[in-house]
Amino acid sequence: MQTFEIDFDVFKEMILRRKSENVTPNDVLRQVFSLEHKSGDDFSDSASEHPWVTKGVSFPDGTEFRATHKGKIYNGIVQNGALIIDAKRFTSPSAAAVSITGNSVNGWIFWECKMPGLNSCKTIKSLRYQ
Repeated sequence: MQTFEIDFDVFKEMILRRKSENVTPNDVLRQVFSLEHKSGDDFSDSASEHPWVTKGVSFPDGTEFRATHKGKIYNGIVQNGALIIDAKRFTSPSAAAVSITGNSVNGWIFWECKMPGLNSCKTIKSLRYQ
């Protein structure tokens, strides 16, 4: 089996096109290239996509997260009720931040996000008090 590298934007688009967690990146590419689907492929729109709700704030599927730590930019995306960063699922912003920093950190201050359909980012802390 061959492997290849893709940039974050391509990875993010592949994740967004998945209808459920059972759909693999290979399944997405087969669909994009209009290749015949193997038996067992599930591209139905009936898969349940739901927002990530934490501390009373609802982040819809597709919400993009971004943070900078030690000069490096980290990106994540909300998918099926969780924040996905480097293919890992997080249910709290602080847990996701700790996975990056290795230290205790308030994720509500660490992250900013861009909701689907919007052009600008906001700190997620600002969304807690709206």
